[in-house]
Amino acid sequence: MTRLSLPVFGERNRLWSGSLIVAGAFFSLAFACAAPLAGFAAIAALTSSRRGALTLTAAIWLANQIVGFTILHYPTDFETLAWGGALGVIALLCCETARLVARFASGAGVPIAALAASFLVYEGALFAITSAVGGDVSHYALASVARIFVINAGAFFGLWAWGFVCVAVGAPRSSALSSRGV
Repeated sequence: MTRLSLPVFGERNRLWSGSLIVAGAFFSLAFACAAPLAGFAAIAALTSSRRGALTLTAAIWLANQIVGFTILHYPTDFETLAWGGALGVIALLCCETARLVARFASGAGVPIAALAASFLVYEGALFAITSAVGGDVSHYALASVARIFVINAGAFFGLWAWGFVCVAVGAPRSSALSSRGV
């Protein structure tokens, strides 16, 4: 099976890691509850080692929570805190899902497959939790989910392009993901 050669930016490029965290905070400001955590988890999974990807995903989630509670003034009640924690766990699951899918996908389809899988896990988990707690699932109408997907895809592919800029400005280029055993 042929694998797509992707640069691994993560641990060796502070510009890349910092950019992801700052972008995560920016997207949290711009989109609040629609921050593209699935897109961020997928890009981290494809551009970092497993440990680096999980660390980056957790840092992006933390930036999202800090922005939400300090700038956007999310309430500090139990329900909001529980949803925040659930989003963190789900983002980590999305990261692992994207890595798993990348292991079995090939060619130019790797990024698309990883993003799609990450997004399906993200929205599926949110829907399942919302349903389980008796929440309003009308937010999962096709138009709403499509809007959230567009935000995630825009973030993912924008960050993908930015990753190549980070490599071009001096970060060492590592071997393909396949050599790290995605």
